[in-house]
Amino acid sequence: MQLSVTRDVFRLAQVFTISRGSRSEARVLTVRLSDGGVEGRGECVPYGRYGESMESVEAQIRGLPARFDRAELQALLPPGAARNAVDCALWDLEARRAGRRVWELAGLGRPGPEVTAYTLSLDSPERMRMEAAKNAFRPLLKIKLGTPDDMARLEAVRAGAPKSRIIVDANEGWSAEIYADLAPHLLRLGVELVEQPLPAGEDEALIGMERPVPVCADESVHDRASLPGLRGKYDVVNIKLDKTGGLTEALALKRAAEAEGYGIMVGCMVGSSLAMAPATLVAQGAGWVDLDGPLLLAEDRAHPLQFDAEGVHPPAPELWG
Repeated sequence: MQLSVTRDVFRLAQVFTISRGSRSEARVLTVRLSDGGVEGRGECVPYGRYGESMESVEAQIRGLPARFDRAELQALLPPGAARNAVDCALWDLEARRAGRRVWELAGLGRPGPEVTAYTLSLDSPERMRMEAAKNAFRPLLKIKLGTPDDMARLEAVRAGAPKSRIIVDANEGWSAEIYADLAPHLLRLGVELVEQPLPAGEDEALIGMERPVPVCADESVHDRASLPGLRGKYDVVNIKLDKTGGLTEALALKRAAEAEGYGIMVGCMVGSSLAMAPATLVAQGAGWVDLDGPLLLAEDRAHPLQFDAEGVHPPAPELWG
């Protein structure tokens, strides 16, 4: 089995800002696994919040042995971006060898389109209102917040898109006091989910706190090992393949989280259609889907995912799986 890894850059359609900073391009790693003339591909987005860099993740990938299977990979690499790209490339390779789709190999039903959120990055209230109005035709908007003065931004987005469903992502940017103050207003403005309001290391404050709007764990959940630490704090888990370390663990986390009564959100880093393709399988039937990465790009892979009024569609075999 031959493994190669390359660095790819995709320009964003506009600057994307969250509480941690801004970016104008998506930098990703692409893994290709070939065996017997058949090639499988996977993509990951190294994320500094989790101690990852392009260099460290590439080194993890290049350090793998010459031959391994998906089961062995789970022990060879920890959850994270490196394992994600390789795991998804293995799934793609297996499907192409077998002449079947990944969803069949995984024992899943035939996937269909799922409505996805469209993310509005952090900006001034007026600019966020304008962006909300421009995208008011979308059924679900996700607002990036995470500052002490977010109330004006939230009001502005609701004014710009009065009929859209809204979810909010604070990216660990609030304190317990700020969240408690905002929570009634989130409910009043029709927000149906709030992601990671408090820093992952300080979310004990959520225990016993009134949660009028469901609270979703993002930075606080990576894989199944995270679940015990979420009890009493969160109502929903955000499954991202770059956190779980691939499709294999993402599907297992979804089953385990549902068994424990958590709602499911399926999210993404800012990457190309190749990164979103495996996640569309996890997204089937999820309460909230946020796989809008390709919609934020000015350029994408060949045979990109299709987005329309029904949502994001599963990938064509030319792209993945």
